[in-house]
Amino acid sequence: MSMRRVAWFPRLLLWSSLLCLAAGAGLLAWQSHAQDNERIALVMTVEGAIGPATGDYFERGLRRAAERNAELVVVQMDTPGGLDATMRSMIRSMLTSPVPVAIYVSPSGARAASAGTYLLYGSHVAAMAPATHLGSATPVQMGGGFPGMDERDEEEDATNGEDETNEERNARENGEEEQDADETNDAEAAEGDAPADTRRRGETAMERKVLEDAVYYIRGLAERHGRNADWAEEAVREAVNLTSREALEINVIDVVASDIDDLLEQIDGREVVMERGERTLSTADITIERFDPDWRTQFLQVITNPNVAYFLMIIGFYGLIFELSNPGALVPGTIGVISLLLALFAFQLLPINYAGLALLLVGLALIVGEALMPSFGILGMGGITAFVIGSVMLMDTDQLAVSLPMIGGVALVAAGLMLWVLIRFTGLRRRPARTGQEQLIGCHGVALEDFQHEGHVRMRGERWNSRSSVALRRGDEVRVVAVDGLTLEVEPLQRAAR
Repeated sequence: MSMRRVAWFPRLLLWSSLLCLAAGAGLLAWQSHAQDNERIALVMTVEGAIGPATGDYFERGLRRAAERNAELVVVQMDTPGGLDATMRSMIRSMLTSPVPVAIYVSPSGARAASAGTYLLYGSHVAAMAPATHLGSATPVQMGGGFPGMDERDEEEDATNGEDETNEERNARENGEEEQDADETNDAEAAEGDAPADTRRRGETAMERKVLEDAVYYIRGLAERHGRNADWAEEAVREAVNLTSREALEINVIDVVASDIDDLLEQIDGREVVMERGERTLSTADITIERFDPDWRTQFLQVITNPNVAYFLMIIGFYGLIFELSNPGALVPGTIGVISLLLALFAFQLLPINYAGLALLLVGLALIVGEALMPSFGILGMGGITAFVIGSVMLMDTDQLAVSLPMIGGVALVAAGLMLWVLIRFTGLRRRPARTGQEQLIGCHGVALEDFQHEGHVRMRGERWNSRSSVALRRGDEVRVVAVDGLTLEVEPLQRAAR
């Protein structure tokens, strides 16, 4: 009887396990169904400059919202601006997203400057908290000319204009036909007056291209969502700003809300323009789900900081140099490889000027060359010059750049290293030789026999052939004055003393 009970126990355990698994699967399916039917608003947070890390976080948030079939994505934003490429990528994702996106400038005191203004115009719902502002959307010139170039161009244009005016006056005084003078005036108006505004701003041709591109880009976004396109153009051309209340009054934004709950309440029932037509928002009694930046976003924000990426590259370069100069140390090589790979990954995401990067690497190579093959500072000075110029040129935008104190600090360390090498090299050259035949010069020995010209002396316990212009007697102390192969030239010690 007991054996039968034991035989039934495994079966009972198996059926119990299967029943638990079925119940668990059913519970998961019910929860999944409940989540699918739940209306949610996914809330994200964007703070600081718009960069590669922000773009990656934003893309993942939109994918998460699409997977959860969210009703709305709310992006709480406080930004001074950022990279143009990242901003345009985020706007493209918004325009093609199946989930409406509301850009909400908050909390009070926040701003949507530069790239933030474009993101507001590209969003399906543009909202701001009280005491916030937007604007200053003028694009910054990338890779521009040298300082002062525009001023010189302006002066040249003004001089040319004055010369043409003098010619015109002289022509009229000489009795040329009035029609010709009118034609000259028309030509001057076409050539001189048209770019007068741009001369006033000191803009180059490239800056005008960038400016016009930005103007019509933001106007297109404004027209798509029915917002004030004229003010958008003014924000780009003149870098003007608006407070949240002013922006609401002139139809730059849609809502001024004190918090997210207030925002969701105000936009309930609002129609927004999506890629496939209009859509009515239903945000009443909606569940708020937060999607905050995770470790990946924070890690990307750290390594894509230009100062961090720059420092990682320096550490990686010197780590590899130390490993190659001391094979088998392992620690410098390991740290160098990891740092260099992280720096290269960051540079791949950042807007790098490759000419600046090449100059920087050449400068580092010359500095290392000075340490390995001293050239009395020639390689070192050239290396430091190339290093500093390359570091300044490294980032191709003013929004993200390596700080000048960082560049100066690294340059000073490199200069100190070069100076230390020069001092040690000079000191070594002044030291007496410690090895080879040269170390025998100045040493004392004893004559082993009487000799007039050639004989033998004992030097450091060894018997040496020697020559002397003075007659020596056995036992006389001598001093080495020169070495000729295996023969020592000596002189009596008493004579040397005299």
